Amino acid sequence: MAAAADKFVCCSGVSLPAEERDGLLCVFEEKSVQGELVDGIVRCSPPADALLQAPVDVEQPGLRLRVTAKTGRTLHDGVVQTSRSNSAALAESFAPDGDPAGPPGAEPVKARQTVRQKYSALKPFVIISMSYLLYTVTDGAIRMIVLLHAYQMGFSAMEVAIMFSLYELAGVVTNLLAGLMGARWGIKTTLLTGLVIQLAGLGMMFGWQDSWSKTNAIIYVTASQMLCGVAKDLTKLGGKTVTKLVTPEEKQSSLFKLVSFITGFKNSLKGAGYFLGAATVGVSYYLSLGILCGFILAAMPWAALGLSNQLGRARKENVSFWALFKNRHNVNVLSLSRIFLFGSRDLWFEVPLPFFLRSAASGIGWSRALTGAFLAIFIILYGQVQAWTPQLVLKPLHQSPPTRLVATGWAAILSIPPLVLGTIMLSTGIFGIDVSKAPAIATLTVGIYIFCLLFAVNSAVHSYLIVRYSEGDKVAMNVGVYYCANAVGRLVGTLASGALYSYVGSTVVDGFGACLLVSVSFCVLSTLIDIRLWEDPDKEGAWVPQWLRARKAALPPKEAAAAEALEQAAEAQPGAPADSSLELAEKTRSSTEKEGYAEGAGGQGGRLGDNAVT
Repeated sequence: MAAAADKFVCCSGVSLPAEERDGLLCVFEEKSVQGELVDGIVRCSPPADALLQAPVDVEQPGLRLRVTAKTGRTLHDGVVQTSRSNSAALAESFAPDGDPAGPPGAEPVKARQTVRQKYSALKPFVIISMSYLLYTVTDGAIRMIVLLHAYQMGFSAMEVAIMFSLYELAGVVTNLLAGLMGARWGIKTTLLTGLVIQLAGLGMMFGWQDSWSKTNAIIYVTASQMLCGVAKDLTKLGGKTVTKLVTPEEKQSSLFKLVSFITGFKNSLKGAGYFLGAATVGVSYYLSLGILCGFILAAMPWAALGLSNQLGRARKENVSFWALFKNRHNVNVLSLSRIFLFGSRDLWFEVPLPFFLRSAASGIGWSRALTGAFLAIFIILYGQVQAWTPQLVLKPLHQSPPTRLVATGWAAILSIPPLVLGTIMLSTGIFGIDVSKAPAIATLTVGIYIFCLLFAVNSAVHSYLIVRYSEGDKVAMNVGVYYCANAVGRLVGTLASGALYSYVGSTVVDGFGACLLVSVSFCVLSTLIDIRLWEDPDKEGAWVPQWLRARKAALPPKEAAAAEALEQAAEAQPGAPADSSLELAEKTRSSTEKEGYAEGAGGQGGRLGDNAVT
């Protein structure tokens, strides 16, 4: 190997724990080499001398260099001055401690270039967020356009639910494949693919003719919405994962705020899309679709020209489909909980609520514009509360950044509004034909919007936890699996809501009340699943549950040594799947049984088995 002094200096002022020093990567444009950290300076041997002879232009006078840690976080992102020798050149940007990185006597860096390089790590976040948010407006708008246009043409709630079924089902498959695509080919590929497919789905909707039979219309619109469902989850992957890639591992409060902001702002714009769709479809069906196509076309150039193909790619090249299911314990638990969390909302929100608001038999009978406004306010309020949850909700309650107890508590509280509203709806005469509108509207509004506030907090907590628990270079796959579970919950909720609203009871009030009460059971299931999360997030790189650490003090000497070995093995392999820990625990239990400690070790093995997620 070359001496350290002969190697290229990539950046300085770097401080990393010992377990992360072996995984440093120095990426010159799109070619990677192994880096080494000595005395706070990262050095490497560049791929080839010719690689450093990059063409010089005004905007980037040199070669782009990124340095990433084992976890996938970016330590440095700057430009190499190609005129310097490999032994003395430094990437000219600010080091992690904020001081300029450069050798004594190095020429000063121009102010404009320094600022650009200092904040270059946020460039992917800005570009992806802009594209994602523009797309989100179209996602909310097309849903309202389809729903209100179908209601106007006489389709039932169950028929509309079928139209959206492939939209949700596509999300189940797409989220898995999007995670795999993101890990193999990068976030840029998934984002652009999603935008193109969304444009195709919107284009199909221009072909929906009023003269078609119901069967033909359902088949055609369902196929169109399937494309929109695929597009949604391909695009969403970038918006969710880029927050992890631009946030240092030690700044978890910043990560929580960043995740909450982008998710909340996205939902606010989706609410604006609901209103846009409801308002424009009343003017012209084709005009509303044309506006949405314009939003997608505006989002595409930024992603195509401003993103690196390497962003979000996993380090290992042999990423397989089955690797998607080899996740950490908490990723599996959160994914299962997510099914019931979002199922609890879509059991009454997506299809039954707009039908209920439009129907005169509910006691409300609103117009398309009022119905769209009510749903838009729900989504916008949901998004804003989600965005401000870290500062205005959890921080005053000393619950930021959140843990499993926070997730469990808020999931339990979420069951109260649908329980109260469903009970009132089925046991009183506030709703129905020939009743006063004011009590019905007031009761429904209060119940729905209280659920909205609580659901926003739950969603913010979950969105943070999944990014927090994901492995650095597998974040795209972990988030993909998680949102696959989200799509399962939405699919189950949408289809079940159409059936409950259409066929339970003799009135729409009975149907909507049934949807609310089933929603309560989903909230309860989500709460029970959240209890299975492991405590102590700061130690979850080793994935050793807290109860195992506490139990060692009460164990006989040989069992304590075995438990210590289990903990050390897990810490030596951060992110190892739960199955490997279970296997080691079983071996530990068997060996201690043979030495006379069957009762204690058997208890240990049983507790580990209880915490496994299959």
